[in-house]
Amino acid sequence: MADSGAPTRRPSWLRRLFTFSRSPKGVLKAIGVGLVTLFLALLLIFGVFYAATPIPDPNSEFKTENTTLFYRDGKEVLGTLSVQNRQSIPYAQMPQNVKDAMVAAENMTFWRDPGIDIGGMMRAVTSLVGPGETVGGSTITQQYVKVLYLSQEKTITRKAKELLLALKVGNDLSKEQILEGYLNTVYFGRGAYGIQAAAQTYFGIDAAKLNEQQAIALASIVNAPNLLDPTVSAKQSQDLLERYQMTINHLVEMGKLTEADKAKIYGALPPFPKVEKDARFGGPKGFLMTMAQAELRDQGFTDAEISGGGLKVTTTFDSSMQAAAVDAAQSMAKSAASERGKKASDLHPGIASVDTATGGILALYGGPDFVASNKNWATTPRPTGSTFKPYALIAALRHGFSLSDTFNGTSFTPRGANKPIRNAGGESFGPITMQDATTHSVNSAFVDIVSQIPDGPNQVIKAAGDAGVPVNDSMQPVLSIPLGFGEVSPVYQALAYSTFANEGVRREAHVIAEVRDQAGNVVYKPTIQGTQAIEKDVAINAAYAMTKVTQSGTGQRVAALGRQVAGKTGTRYDSDKNATVASWFVGSTKQISTAVMFVAGDDGNGNLDSFSSGFYGSGYPARTWLAYMRQAMKGLPDESFSGPVRMSSNAQPTRQYVPVTRTPTSTSTRTARQTASASAAPTSASAQPSASPTRATTSAQPAQARPTQTRTTGASRPTQTSGGSQPSGGGADEPGASSTP
Repeated sequence: MADSGAPTRRPSWLRRLFTFSRSPKGVLKAIGVGLVTLFLALLLIFGVFYAATPIPDPNSEFKTENTTLFYRDGKEVLGTLSVQNRQSIPYAQMPQNVKDAMVAAENMTFWRDPGIDIGGMMRAVTSLVGPGETVGGSTITQQYVKVLYLSQEKTITRKAKELLLALKVGNDLSKEQILEGYLNTVYFGRGAYGIQAAAQTYFGIDAAKLNEQQAIALASIVNAPNLLDPTVSAKQSQDLLERYQMTINHLVEMGKLTEADKAKIYGALPPFPKVEKDARFGGPKGFLMTMAQAELRDQGFTDAEISGGGLKVTTTFDSSMQAAAVDAAQSMAKSAASERGKKASDLHPGIASVDTATGGILALYGGPDFVASNKNWATTPRPTGSTFKPYALIAALRHGFSLSDTFNGTSFTPRGANKPIRNAGGESFGPITMQDATTHSVNSAFVDIVSQIPDGPNQVIKAAGDAGVPVNDSMQPVLSIPLGFGEVSPVYQALAYSTFANEGVRREAHVIAEVRDQAGNVVYKPTIQGTQAIEKDVAINAAYAMTKVTQSGTGQRVAALGRQVAGKTGTRYDSDKNATVASWFVGSTKQISTAVMFVAGDDGNGNLDSFSSGFYGSGYPARTWLAYMRQAMKGLPDESFSGPVRMSSNAQPTRQYVPVTRTPTSTSTRTARQTASASAAPTSASAQPSASPTRATTSAQPAQARPTQTRTTGASRPTQTSGGSQPSGGGADEPGASSTP
């Protein structure tokens, strides 16, 4: 073939790079060239960004902004969570023990690393792209950079920025300059930024005067300032001690302490002076602010963000409802205490009010002054008395009993028990329907109900957990469980009763509605999503039964509200103490569920009877509930509960217990109100179920209790199917209720 004379075109370098040679040597060469090219390109990009990234000046760039809490309108300020306290001092004024302790606590390789920890960074990045919790991997240099940027977002982009700037800071600044900047900007808790402010805040001295123990303790606190303040609780003190001892061990490893030095200081923290509580938390609102602060922490916001990140937090609290709750609690406590010349400060009302549509807490009264006492009575579990009976009602309806099925309304001693189950005032009702037993809070009938449900006590406990009550060891599985020796806080009783109002849909209690950052971006909103925790038909019929309590039963005082209310009174009488130890009214409209509890004494175990004769739930608790709800319900539409709905009964009462094994102290006998019974019974149910009934189909299957509310009782505890004695005393309830508002 003739030569065309045209020059031979050589393939481009790119074509050559991706043209595979017939030999393995050629393939390896091509791969090597590609990797080198990629590395050079990345290095070029890194160099450009490295050169263009300035090092921020800590004195001009470091800024903190107070986190502000708002009521639910997003306009009225509830309070601020922090006031910045920061004082910079030069490196020369920082004692060596402080420098050594901080390195030992936070970054033992500080003096020799390049500003980053590659292994730690890889672990952090892996946690960002994979399942599980985010882990840290930051050196002191990286933490310093992060503080300057005030960015706590857990993203790969932010980590990349942190890495780049940390390398530049590590290269351009001396280690002394970095440590100085870090010690002047890091957050120590109590609003203190920097070692000087921390020394003054915790010990009332300048940083230069910190001794070895004090320096180590402060360095150890930096890891989690709001969780390691030893003056807050014994647990926090113990947690700090463990961190403090770890820091000491690191100092020994670094050669900064001898074993002899360690022995002198290892066993105990240095004394921490008593801290005066922040006046910003004074009054009842302090309880609201600390609850918001705790929930922010639970949702992953860091101490630095909460205390100085400039967050704008809209809470669920309603300012007018909160004012009504405070007024109702304090005026009723004063009224009750004045009956026998007692001090109102010895009587503790707790109020929690929940929005049934969202689970948001609308109002809360935990005490008169958070600064004087941080005991929050709205979140403190106490015996519930008969406000626990609705959970037995749920268990019975689930089992197939109807509201018209009859049970033992006379005092009796359950098989295997050594104490009789008595009704309030020693009254005998004879055979009584489940509806009337609910309306008049008949103790014997509810124990009889539980005895006829397979695994009855545990089924009642499960129903409580499904409704939203955190199940705990106080709820022992005995036949008398509905009489209310189990302990629940007003917050969770209000939440659980909102589940009745929601036809079995349970929502989570919360106090944060929205969080925005300094730029106004929404960074958090709770997920308002309910769970069908109780079968719809069961919940509707239970709520219907509870409306009769407030219409003609023990809770009829609250009928003066002029709205339909599903509610229950409760009084816990401890026979061992011969004292009423807790008194309750819990009730829900379709829109708002509110729980009111009264206890007495510093520990909440005092005798309420010393304030007023017969401190029943139908008295001061119901009066307090009514006073609050009259204000809370203003402007809301009048909505009614549905029901009853058709549910076939498939459980025949067994009458296994003989009425009255012991003679009641009272000879009065009251027959069940037939009119009420007839109106209460679902139209499809008869007093006696058919011989071979079929179980009704419900709209949903019962959900399991939330993981956080799992029972903590040990497996060794036997389930009791007989025996009705009540732990720590007996139960009590209303002997009757006045219709007077």
